[in-house]
Amino acid sequence: MSYKTLISSQTLYQQINNPKWIIIDCRFSLADSTVGHYAYRHGHIPQARYADLNKHLSSEIRSYTGRHPLPNFSVLCKQLGNWGISNDTQVVVYDDAGGAFAGRLWWLLRCLGHEQVAVLDGGFTAWQKQNLPITTALPTLKPKVFRAYLNPKLWLSALEVENALASKTIRLIDARTPERFRGEQEPIDPVAGHIPGAINRAFQLNLNHEGLFLPADELKNHFKRILGPISPEKTVHYCGSGVTACHNLLAMEHAGLTGSKLYAGAWSEWITNPNRSIGTSKSA
Repeated sequence: MSYKTLISSQTLYQQINNPKWIIIDCRFSLADSTVGHYAYRHGHIPQARYADLNKHLSSEIRSYTGRHPLPNFSVLCKQLGNWGISNDTQVVVYDDAGGAFAGRLWWLLRCLGHEQVAVLDGGFTAWQKQNLPITTALPTLKPKVFRAYLNPKLWLSALEVENALASKTIRLIDARTPERFRGEQEPIDPVAGHIPGAINRAFQLNLNHEGLFLPADELKNHFKRILGPISPEKTVHYCGSGVTACHNLLAMEHAGLTGSKLYAGAWSEWITNPNRSIGTSKSA
């Protein structure tokens, strides 16, 4: 059996020594990029490798890009192979932020044609709550060959988003908090607001009070109310830098609403061009 959206701590624990399974720790902090690796070295799920959002899952920032541009896929494929991932590997990714960062690698692997990847529901926090083993020992890596089957149709460029909004052929969903969406707060990017025509649904709404994903049927009802007559395939997600938007995309996939896409450049790319429109609570 393969896992393609979410996996529980107990299920992962049962497979912890399965050589065909690879675990990736994606813990990260936007406030301090060293925090995730520090946490990993001081305790992680046994056999887990560490993936750094900036170093492994993004490429170099340019003047025209957002804060986390898509990685060089050839470089990423080589890294995946170095971690021991091949095309028949079950990958499990986790963080300590409800899946906010692990969702990025989940989505990237799907872009590369690898669907056997799941996010650990509840992440490192849920693992700890169940008193499951934690180690500081680094795993022994056995490099494999990972062959990509890249699907560039899973993400949109800024121009494609502009054109689709103009023709009213997509539903654009913003995964940031309501305060950032309305332009009342902007702790990270130099310009506040949102893409005109977008609908706000903070990714945190996918989780319950324990940090676990809501039941699939509940998520399905939530998103159906937002989508209205728009099909999942015509739904596009974005956030500040193309990372946490993957959480909404994951939630839809888990709910059976398959085929939505990502505006990977996101808000931080959108605002690099002064000719692009900006919406706020006053103009929305």
